[in-house]
Amino acid sequence: MTDQPPANPYATGPATMRPEDEKLWSILTHIGGIVVFLIVPLVAYLVLRDRGPFVRHHTGQALNFQLTMLIAYVVGFVTSWFGLGFLLILAAGILTLVFGIIAAVAASRGEFYRYPLAIPFTR
Repeated sequence: MTDQPPANPYATGPATMRPEDEKLWSILTHIGGIVVFLIVPLVAYLVLRDRGPFVRHHTGQALNFQLTMLIAYVVGFVTSWFGLGFLLILAAGILTLVFGIIAAVAASRGEFYRYPLAIPFTR
């Protein structure tokens, strides 16, 4: 009797998610970007990017937008001694809230969404 050797769990890539799970994680990534700023989209992108095309798109978009807002916050902080930087920080905060909600709603509908003003760092 010949037995098959056990399958190596590390030999294959991660399994793809069901569409409803992809939608859920996409929504959570956008909402997490509002609440915890850069950490949630970064972790979600690194962990979930190979789990399906929908979640890869949304985690990448959320990460791109949060990195763009990080640049805006840094520029606002550096120029805050002019007084104009505080307005840039306020505008970046409002944009993060509004566009994060719009992206989460689009993800819940199953739509692919691109943030306006986001610099494309990831693909």
